[in-house]
Amino acid sequence: MRAMPITRRVGPVTGSELKQLRKDLGEAIGRSLSNADMAKLCGLPAGSSDTILRWEVSGPSGPAGELLRILAMASDHYPILENFNVFDRWDVPEKERPARRAQFRESMRDEVRRRLA
Repeated sequence: MRAMPITRRVGPVTGSELKQLRKDLGEAIGRSLSNADMAKLCGLPAGSSDTILRWEVSGPSGPAGELLRILAMASDHYPILENFNVFDRWDVPEKERPARRAQFRESMRDEVRRRLA
């Protein structure tokens, strides 16, 4: 059973949502992600995989949770956050919207790959 997408919730990211996000981001970039990879994505220092393990129970706190909400947009399983949705505006022709959304998601995937490099 799939966890509720983290971007649809107002509260903090839960541990089970973090586990699902790791799988979904891995699927989006074409490789599985380790706890060390998730720590790197959150900007944690090297050797912080134990923090990710704790967060998989309690959920991430503070800025890391917000960053993960943004990076989640790299996966098609999560909606584009309202602040980033510039595709459904009146000045964007409807026929261009799917291509622009796909381009945005690809740029988010590139950002995830860049952070992991």
